[in-house]
Amino acid sequence: MGKLVCNQGKLNKSDIEEFLKVCPFGAIEYKAGKIEINAACKMCKLCVKNGPAGVMEFVESEGKTVDKSLWKGIGVYVDHVEGVIHPVTMELIGKARELAAVVDYPVYCVFIGHNIADKAKELLYYGVDEIFVYDYEELEDFRIESYTAAFEDFINKVKPSSILVGATTIGRSLAPRVATRFRTGLTADCTILEMKENTDLVQIRPAFGGNIMAQIICPNTRPQMATVRYKIMNAPEKQCTPKGKITRCDIDKEKLESNIKVLNVSKKEVEENISEADVIIAVGRALKSEKDMTMIEELAELLHAQIAGTRPLVEDGLIDAKKQIGLSGRTVKPKLLIALGISGAVQFVAGMNNSERIFAINKDENASIFNVAHYGIVGDIYDIVPQLVNDIKLRRLGANYGL
Repeated sequence: MGKLVCNQGKLNKSDIEEFLKVCPFGAIEYKAGKIEINAACKMCKLCVKNGPAGVMEFVESEGKTVDKSLWKGIGVYVDHVEGVIHPVTMELIGKARELAAVVDYPVYCVFIGHNIADKAKELLYYGVDEIFVYDYEELEDFRIESYTAAFEDFINKVKPSSILVGATTIGRSLAPRVATRFRTGLTADCTILEMKENTDLVQIRPAFGGNIMAQIICPNTRPQMATVRYKIMNAPEKQCTPKGKITRCDIDKEKLESNIKVLNVSKKEVEENISEADVIIAVGRALKSEKDMTMIEELAELLHAQIAGTRPLVEDGLIDAKKQIGLSGRTVKPKLLIALGISGAVQFVAGMNNSERIFAINKDENASIFNVAHYGIVGDIYDIVPQLVNDIKLRRLGANYGL
């Protein structure tokens, strides 16, 4: 890392106006007789290269280092609501075990809440070495100050090298705050995680609208932190006998004080969730109008499937935003996903490529969706979907009559 330094005395007043134009982002300002760099600076260094000689300099700062030997283990935050553990936790434990095996590290869990000690035992069946439980009345409801304090205490005591957090509503609120406390990096919505032999965690996620897969590492800070969406990783098989141990953690109750007072908790109605669906019919831009959803609904009813889609269909009001698959939608891992008229952009594929079976229909034989599909048909959905519906009905009719 480095910073830009302006040598004010080397800039002639006659050159100021031209110098301000050097920056394409408008990051150079002239205030109170001085040149200033504002937050719009992208560190492109064009001001150094194209500005008056010697006026602007880029100064490298001394790199921060960390003794990696002091940080050991892979930590997983246990995401839960009233002690009911979110399944993303099991998926992260599975990935943590894979990463830990590379560098021979233990796998830890941090469980924060109230009346959760007995529920922590369930995690021992998934290969966790040690579960650190913070069980206090002040932690009954999620409040950011209290949970951050407990999380911070866990990190200070255990010093895990890497920490995985589910990209849930709570996880996305808690992880950035904890990362800030330790002035460390946090990569959101990772799709791939790999461990180097030097204990650096390679965090891979789509970037620039899904056009590239960015590999991010934090070689000079610990702990390394990443959030991962539900249905991205694979949960391990539940073991017959529990292993590992549970450690009750003590913390000064003053640290758990919060300025937030929970007056009432209202449970929302359970909604149909495409992330839990076994069969999904995903529809793309090829669908021309709302009335054409009828044939999709008929196919979905026959297959007991949920209907989902891509961003254009959400923008056109044809499906609910909660039914969108992709980077800006939901991640799914059904037993069967049927993609109808979907090109297969990276943004969409990132949200469904872990499906057990992918069946795609598209008029374009070069569509990217065929690169991830297990089965594909080149053709128009308006021709093929009605045929599928008819074939399914005939087969079921034949089965009913023993044909």
